[in-house]
Amino acid sequence: MVVSNASARFRRAPELKFQFVPRRTLSRLTVAFAALISIAVPVTQALAQELSLIRDAETEALIADYTMPIFRAAGVASNNIKVHLVNDTSFNAFVVDGRNMFINTGAILLSETPNQLIGVIAHETGHIKGGHIAGLRQQIAKMQTAALMLQVLSLGAVVGGAATGSSDTAQAGTAMMFGGQQVLMRSILSYRRAQESSADQAGVDYLTKSHQSPAGMLKTFRYFADQSVGTLKVDPYIQSHPVPMDRIAQLQEIAERSPYFNEKDPAQLQMRHDLVRAKIYAYTYKNNPQRILRQYSDNGLPARYARAIVKFHGGGYQAAAPALDELISADPKNPWFYELKGTFLMESGNAKDAVSPLRRAVSLVPRSGFMRIELAQAILESGSGTADEALQVLRIGLVDEDQSYLGYRLQSQAYGKLKRYPEADLSAALASFHQGDVKNAQMLAERAKNGLPQGTPGWVKAEDILNFKIEKVRG
Repeated sequence: MVVSNASARFRRAPELKFQFVPRRTLSRLTVAFAALISIAVPVTQALAQELSLIRDAETEALIADYTMPIFRAAGVASNNIKVHLVNDTSFNAFVVDGRNMFINTGAILLSETPNQLIGVIAHETGHIKGGHIAGLRQQIAKMQTAALMLQVLSLGAVVGGAATGSSDTAQAGTAMMFGGQQVLMRSILSYRRAQESSADQAGVDYLTKSHQSPAGMLKTFRYFADQSVGTLKVDPYIQSHPVPMDRIAQLQEIAERSPYFNEKDPAQLQMRHDLVRAKIYAYTYKNNPQRILRQYSDNGLPARYARAIVKFHGGGYQAAAPALDELISADPKNPWFYELKGTFLMESGNAKDAVSPLRRAVSLVPRSGFMRIELAQAILESGSGTADEALQVLRIGLVDEDQSYLGYRLQSQAYGKLKRYPEADLSAALASFHQGDVKNAQMLAERAKNGLPQGTPGWVKAEDILNFKIEKVRG
């Protein structure tokens, strides 16, 4: 979803690219392993393609509430794991290391209850806690070594057969090469299936420890099993995930042992979940308003939320204003309704009127660094506040959003208004750095360093940027 306005409510983050770099001599064998990381029956090759990431404060706050008890039960530090939202309507979630989890918007849209999505998170946490990605890479490395030896031996047989004129020997060498690769591939896939089963068991354990039901996880994997019905019969030993029905049987057995199997999600949490789903649906299909109106035709709060977004994209702020005010009147303590109003005003070029609802939103969720940056932008663009106020808002906001190039750019503007030019240069350097423009960042950092007292925190940050070196990945 491409949104040009940097303050947009539901916007795309800078695209990240994940690449699995194989050893050149074994590229064909290794590339096949790159698709083995995701939770679902192979639906994405995320490690080899660009990911379109989105940011949304409400969705991120909900996901944080979902992950916190799971991470605590798993004994992993929540501040060490970043959850990213992927703009993709397919049901999928995956991890690429021990610090990053990715959840498709489709997983949220297709999860009817919080428990279903929490079950997915529990499963992926099992991969993180179990060190499965590192283990998979080690296993691949072993297989690469074995494959290299196999290629050497089989190539020797082919060459030897050709030299002696023995076609049987040459054919045996060729058969050894291709047959051996199949054995190696089956071995790594078997290892991957064992990891998936382990993550299922760990996920149920985390759900039980956090007094939550594993029924949602079971329902999710039944969904995957249903998706596989009618497909061509395939060899179970060349699949990266356990055979659907076998997996369901194993998961059901351990899930039903949980004393919390029949536990239901609290009504308030279900409402938050439904509101986020309505918002994502409205933004995902904003170019097809009739589809949104068919999906959300009732008078419930989620439906009114979706329709307010439809009205804004169809007729601008004036068309959406009554619907926004109705939402706020229905739930005056909901911070996201105020944020939506403020964002729509910003997108309409009315930063001055956006300040008040954004201030209210921040007062209701004071720890949201994302919303603080939105508020600072409204203050600076409208002049409805001082540069000092904007700086105070940003100082707190950038604690959590410490890689926000927009936040640092706004900070630079605020320092510039106060004629604090070395600090403005340092903030601009940080903005460029987090946009990936290291050359410009280092130029600005050099200028900032010359104006900052030696040894101060700002001077040290400038020095860090100047000392940064880009390391090239070797194939």
